[in-house]
Amino acid sequence: MTTDMIPPRTNFVQNVRDFPRALSLSGALAGFLVVITGYTGPLLLVTAAADAANLSPELTASWILSIAMGNGLMTILQSFYYRQPIIAPWSTAGVALLITTLPTITIGQAVGAYIACAVGVALVGVSGLFGRMMRLVPLPVVSGLLAGILFNFGRGVYAALGQANEPVLFIMVSAMIFTFFLMKRFGSRAPTLAVMIVGGVIAAVGGQIQFEGLELTLTRPVFIAPEFDLNIMLTLGVPLMALALTSQYAPGDAVLRTSGYDAPINGVLRNTGLASVLIALFGGHGATLGALTAAMVASPESQPDPDRRYASSVVSGILYVVFGMFGTTIFAFFAGFPKLLVDVVAGLALTGTIVSGLAAATLDPKGRDAGIAAFFITVSGITLLGIAAPFWGLIFGMGIYTLLNKWK
Repeated sequence: MTTDMIPPRTNFVQNVRDFPRALSLSGALAGFLVVITGYTGPLLLVTAAADAANLSPELTASWILSIAMGNGLMTILQSFYYRQPIIAPWSTAGVALLITTLPTITIGQAVGAYIACAVGVALVGVSGLFGRMMRLVPLPVVSGLLAGILFNFGRGVYAALGQANEPVLFIMVSAMIFTFFLMKRFGSRAPTLAVMIVGGVIAAVGGQIQFEGLELTLTRPVFIAPEFDLNIMLTLGVPLMALALTSQYAPGDAVLRTSGYDAPINGVLRNTGLASVLIALFGGHGATLGALTAAMVASPESQPDPDRRYASSVVSGILYVVFGMFGTTIFAFFAGFPKLLVDVVAGLALTGTIVSGLAAATLDPKGRDAGIAAFFITVSGITLLGIAAPFWGLIFGMGIYTLLNKWK
């Protein structure tokens, strides 16, 4: 990892022209992996929230369409504009909150709260306060935070060996791990491509892939008139905003910084906040800044040249736009893959980023204790005052760094 941060290069037309030369096979695969991860993980929470609120199939499909299209378009536009691998997914923590909240309010009131949250995020970006605060965080703390966020995905690769309750699944997981390191031994730039192929073949031969009942249908958006209830805006909109800032924007900024990018965090806040107002009108709870998914496209495994990694995020954005048009069909398609296959591919793809994060967290003796503390607090999964562990890893890491290095 370099100490010289790569600044945004906001020549939109030139970045679009450079896209074909910037794209590589490994980069395209990283973009595809981002979409698979979204459709086999966080999207399941969306369907759970929709079921809990008894939303109609049409409203559920519109929700999926709006966040997929919003994710895709904002990812494409921002990646081209800033020439950085900027992913703009929906808030996973926000969906978890909606599972318990949506059944108690109307969908119109929820949309009003989404809009209030979006406007708040945009105003934070315009103020520039969030960016200035994040720039005060030392790199060892940021790196420890990143490694902690991704830790469970790396651990999940080897935990999958114990979770493989059928011989074919155990063989699949073992073969995928072996293939990954074998490809790295021979200097492959796209080891996860071979991993996906090997895992997919074994799963298909072993009858672990189920595609029955697939029907190709276009998803239609449903306009939802917002209801601006002050109480709902405060009790749902404000927590949604807090979760987005602490569980998406802060870790996402950490991912980009650890990968060597001077992330335009204030611009991203402004852009995603404004876009989320439109997304909300069709049932979506907004776009944010990716952390896990950004790590997939910002790592050397996706593209050794950091100046070309923006092409990977553009690919993921294009796929999200296309898949969003056929949201329910694509969701059913990806649901046909074994969960262990997706978990192992994602974990192996993030291995390099986890190693880089831990190395950067412990490289500087002055920041080593703070970086490791941020790592362990994030890994612990604690929730205090309703705020998740990554935020507290950031706060405690900053406090320890200040105590050890500033107050002498």
